[in-house]
Amino acid sequence: MADAKTQNSSDPKANNGVNRRSFVRAAGAATAAAAMIPKAQGAPLVRTVKAAGKQVNYGFIGPGSRGFRLLQRHLHNIDIGNCLGICDIYEPNLQKAIDLFDGKPTPYTDYRKLLERDDIEAVFITVPLFMHYPVMKDALEAGKHVFCEKSLVFTPEEVRAVRKLHEERPNQVIQVGLQRRYSSFYRTAKEMIDKGVIGKITHIQAQWHRNKSWRRGVNDPSREEQINWRMYRKYSGGLCAELMSHQVDIADWMIGATPKSVMGVGGIDYWKDGRDIYDNIQLILEYPEGQKLQYSSIMTNRHIEGRRTPGDGCREVILGTDGAIEITLIPGGEGMWFRDPMPDKMGDQKEVQEAWVAGATVADMVGQGEGLPIVPGAQDLNAGDTGLIEKEVEFARRWLYNKGIMAPKEDKNPEYKELESFLLNVRDGGKPKADVEVGLQDSIAVMLANHCMDEERKVYFSEVEQMGEGVEVSRAAEPNRV
Repeated sequence: MADAKTQNSSDPKANNGVNRRSFVRAAGAATAAAAMIPKAQGAPLVRTVKAAGKQVNYGFIGPGSRGFRLLQRHLHNIDIGNCLGICDIYEPNLQKAIDLFDGKPTPYTDYRKLLERDDIEAVFITVPLFMHYPVMKDALEAGKHVFCEKSLVFTPEEVRAVRKLHEERPNQVIQVGLQRRYSSFYRTAKEMIDKGVIGKITHIQAQWHRNKSWRRGVNDPSREEQINWRMYRKYSGGLCAELMSHQVDIADWMIGATPKSVMGVGGIDYWKDGRDIYDNIQLILEYPEGQKLQYSSIMTNRHIEGRRTPGDGCREVILGTDGAIEITLIPGGEGMWFRDPMPDKMGDQKEVQEAWVAGATVADMVGQGEGLPIVPGAQDLNAGDTGLIEKEVEFARRWLYNKGIMAPKEDKNPEYKELESFLLNVRDGGKPKADVEVGLQDSIAVMLANHCMDEERKVYFSEVEQMGEGVEVSRAAEPNRV
């Protein structure tokens, strides 16, 4: 199954989509508004700290398209990790992964054999969604630390089961593959929000649009479900799990809360090829203080309004009372900040006085149109270009600096950072930014979003507590389904 894992996006390359060429030149060197230096979140786990510099021995389960990407582009280059075993039932995928490490890891076709090894401390799980829980359960019970791709679990019963496993084994790291939490772009946006730069968040608009069927070619019809598992509900959470999961996690993180309800519509309207997952979805998730996440994922067009650089139809727009942030991790990460201070504060009942502004200051004008990048763009500032743009950029830099927000550019690929961080947490002790509770809340949003579309009604997040109540999770992981 691992040959059909998530995400087929190409290798990201930095490319900031600023609208005007002169603005890109000016912003590139002058603006300091990109990602904050990540700060530790939460108290470290209580665990014996290993010697600094020691490698973490790990196993890898499921080196399919997504798994092999993580191995080839990142894990293969992370020195603190040492791959001892790789498991896949599909021999070409298994051999390709073994060859990547010059034949050193031991190959397995039954992941349980890999888990029996005492010299393996941690495992990476990148199998299809319906197999996440069975493999993760076995790994945790074998005493391994676990990195599991999103969505963390597939059913409501598994939410409760994973919480129980974690409570019984609090010193074992569980991290979910939500790499935006490790992006400097997004961490800067979060710091800006926490410091009040865009006021109170009221809405987030997010989309991940594509212009293709998502189908893989299959030469042997008997392997249709194995190759195209994403197309079928018994294996997959569809667009909600594969794409929306990343973006609802961003909304949770930026707002600082989880949703209370979700409603929406979905359909199989365009790709009538035997799939039973929706090929387009439109959702509204409501948060406790009235904030809304408006979400769209379609498979017929990937256009983003106003964007002039190629991409994968993916972005988030965070709207606050004093401004907005447009941000994406694809193709290589870009972010824009728009100032839009609200003259009348919410809840203020005083009569609004008519006013005449004789002249606008730079502070008044910053962000009132083109916006300012929250990441460096071009690396050269043309000294001959002087004027309003430079003043706006300098204002933006000073504004954020005065609020304690520093802005180095993305130092490493967020996928690399999330994998490296997992290994460091295993070795040295620490709490993942995308920890088990983040993963479970994200999984709940995926399940309930699909549920609301299936039942054509508003679904409340409190309902998950009753879903599958009394049902014991007994799905066994079959070796030939990994």
